[in-house]
Amino acid sequence: MDFELSPRATEHCDRMWDFMRESVFPAEAAWKAHLREHGDHSYPPVMDELKAEARRRGLWNLFLPSVSGLSVLEYAAVAEISGWSPVIAPEAINCQAPDTGNMETLELFATDEQRKRWLEPLLEGEIRSAFAMTEPAVASSDATNIETRIERDGDDYVVNGHKWWITGVADERCEIFIVMGKTDPSADPHRQQSMVLVPRDTPGVEIVRSLPIFGYQDQHGHCEIRFTDARVPVANLLAEEGDGFRIAQARLGPGRIHHAMRAIGMAERALALMVERARSRTAFGRTLAEQGVVGDLIAQSRIDIDAARLSVYRTAWLIDHVGAKGARTEIAAIKVLAPHVATTVIDRAIEVFGGAGVSDDTPLAYFYAWARVLRIVDGPDAVHRRSIAREELRRERPYAG
Repeated sequence: MDFELSPRATEHCDRMWDFMRESVFPAEAAWKAHLREHGDHSYPPVMDELKAEARRRGLWNLFLPSVSGLSVLEYAAVAEISGWSPVIAPEAINCQAPDTGNMETLELFATDEQRKRWLEPLLEGEIRSAFAMTEPAVASSDATNIETRIERDGDDYVVNGHKWWITGVADERCEIFIVMGKTDPSADPHRQQSMVLVPRDTPGVEIVRSLPIFGYQDQHGHCEIRFTDARVPVANLLAEEGDGFRIAQARLGPGRIHHAMRAIGMAERALALMVERARSRTAFGRTLAEQGVVGDLIAQSRIDIDAARLSVYRTAWLIDHVGAKGARTEIAAIKVLAPHVATTVIDRAIEVFGGAGVSDDTPLAYFYAWARVLRIVDGPDAVHRRSIAREELRRERPYAG
C-alpha cells in the first residue's frame, strides 16, 4: 500500500496551506467582528475577498472531480486543511456544505435547464442552496418516514410540509431548496419519495426561525421551514417521480467524506492549540507539557487522529475505485469515527485550557459544538452503526471455531 499523496494532491495542499496562513486565519477576526456588529446571519464582505483570492490561487470547486480533476482521495487531503477554519475556509473555496452535496446532486440528476438556472451560479459561488429533508414530527434518520407531500396538479407540483435543521436558509443568498417529499404514499417504501426544486421566493414558503447549535447561531443558519401550498412547475422535478430516496443516497456518500475530513482538520487544530498551551503554561513548578497526564492527552490525540485519517483515506480510495455504493459500509464507519475523534480531541484540548477552553477566546467551544452535531447530521451514529452491524453479521469468516 502506498500512503503518499499524489503530486497533484501535494501541490493543492501546499497552495491551500499558503492560502490558510496568508488569508483565511487573518480573516477570522474580521469575520467575527462583522457578525457581532451586523447580526448573526449578515454576510461578512471579507468573504468576497477570500473567494477572489481562492480563485486566483486555483482553489475553487475542488470537491467536484469533473471540474477540479481531483479524485475523492486527493480532495480529502485539501478538505482536512479547510477544517482548520471550518466556517470560513470551505466557503472561501466554494466547497461548503450543503452546497457541495447539492451541486453533486444537480450534476447527476438535473436537466440541462435546471443546470443552467441553478448549478452554474452555484459553481460560480454567486448563490447558495439548501437541502430540505429533515422533519420535526418524524424520525428523519429513516427517510421513508418523511411526511411532506409533493402532489401533482396539472403542470405544477404543490408542496405541503414542515422541515427543520435546514442548513443555509438564514443566509439570504440561499436562493434554491432541494425539497424531499412523498409523491406516492401507496408505492413501495423506497419509491414513495421525490425531490423538487423550490425557489426561496416561492409563495407559501415560510422561514420560521434559525435554530442555534448549543447556543451558537451560524452565519448561514439552520432553519425551520413551512411549505403551505407552495407551487412549482413540474419541470422542477429532479430525475423521475419515486427517485427521491435514490437521489438522497447518491448525495450523502461523498459528502460524508467531506464532513469527516473537515472534522479531522478541527481535531488537528485543537491538538495544535493543546500543544502550544502545554508548552507555555506552568503549574506546580513545571510546564503542563511536563505533567504526565497532559502528555497522555497529547499522545492519545495523535494516535486517534492518525487512525481516523487513514480510515477516511481508505474510504475515499474505495469511492474512487468502486463508487460510493461499493464503499457504503466504510462510509458509514468514517461518518461515526471522525466526528467521535474530533469531539474527543477537542474535549482534551478544552481540559488543558481550562476556563479559556469553554470561552469564545479560542475556537475550541465552537469546534466542540459543531463536531458533536456532526454525529447527528447526515444520519446519527446509531443508524450508521446499525448499517455496519448488518454488514458484519453477513460477512463470511475464514474461521469461526
